[in-house]
Amino acid sequence: MALTYRTAGESHGPALTTIIEGLPAGLPLTPDDIDADLARRQMGYGRGGRQKIETDRVQVTAGIRHGRTLGSPVALMVMNRDFANWSEDRMAIWEPASEVDPITLPRPGHADLAGMQKYETDDLRNILERASARETAARVAAGGVAKALLRRYGMEVRSHVVQIGPEPAPTRDDLALGDFDAVDESPVRALDPEASERMKAAIKAAGQASDTLGGIFEVWVFDPLPGLGSHVSGDTRLDGRIGQAMLGVQAIKGVEIGAGFELGRIRGSAAHDEIFWSEDRGYHRRTNRSGGLEGGMTHGAPLVVRAAMKPIATLSRPLASVDVQSKEATSAFKERSDICAVPAAAVIGEAVIAFVLAQALVDKFGGDSIASLDAAVDRYRAVLAQ
Repeated sequence: MALTYRTAGESHGPALTTIIEGLPAGLPLTPDDIDADLARRQMGYGRGGRQKIETDRVQVTAGIRHGRTLGSPVALMVMNRDFANWSEDRMAIWEPASEVDPITLPRPGHADLAGMQKYETDDLRNILERASARETAARVAAGGVAKALLRRYGMEVRSHVVQIGPEPAPTRDDLALGDFDAVDESPVRALDPEASERMKAAIKAAGQASDTLGGIFEVWVFDPLPGLGSHVSGDTRLDGRIGQAMLGVQAIKGVEIGAGFELGRIRGSAAHDEIFWSEDRGYHRRTNRSGGLEGGMTHGAPLVVRAAMKPIATLSRPLASVDVQSKEATSAFKERSDICAVPAAAVIGEAVIAFVLAQALVDKFGGDSIASLDAAVDRYRAVLAQ
């Protein structure tokens, strides 16, 4: 069975739910495998008041017994504590206790207007609740499980912020796993302390101007097994699957792998990673402009994915809009939001990349049980060592 997941839930509904299918039986898991990343997702300078309400923790409702997967679907739930403040009226499951006026002022840059047209509703609450990035807590829960599976085979996933608004951080193509040890101590999850301070100042200035900021982050996967993914079809190429997964995250508008767009500006002799072999390292490359992928497959170097997040669409000083009922010019709807969520987006990026790699791992090696998967990976590693 293919490894898949699906999320359900609204931003201010009772809970967010993740259903994961295709996990091999016997994978050891602990609450911290998931809860640690849920907590990291709530961090970051520039987050809004919602993070003071929620304390995200996973509740497992199916698929795990005595700390191991059963092979059946795994159901994960993250409760929305804020639902208690909305349950009687605005987000009542059945009839509300009092009349609720529809919201008719769509926000530029959000799903509001297109969603209202698509689903033929006159209340954008029906759209914004699911379109909200609150949904990503469910994806991070799925990513925590995927990371535990990858970690079993020596693969580690990390991220850092490389730019917020106009403020970049120095970038390196030789990062090691240990370079990320203290990344979560930075309020913007930047590796460079000086850049971290500049980014904080930019976020503060945007907030004082009733504005928002986006930015760019990188996800690194260390020690990926070579040969994950495939060249044979477009939908099996790992770079294509990574692009879809990352661009499927709210507010992500651009993705590049390795040197990315820079490769379009240089000659082939400077673009490709030459191949070497040695007794102690086997096949290896001295550069990684490909970002760890060739022909839609991992080749053993770190996988490096960079993504751009646009500024958050909900502004405290709303942009111009049109009332969908009266068609009169007005200001867009305003709701509690963040000034900047790029540090959180990097954690979400880790989750979606981890799940894509976990899918590729299961696709290649199969196995209804962890013991079967272990044996298949061990056999493959023995072949690679020849």
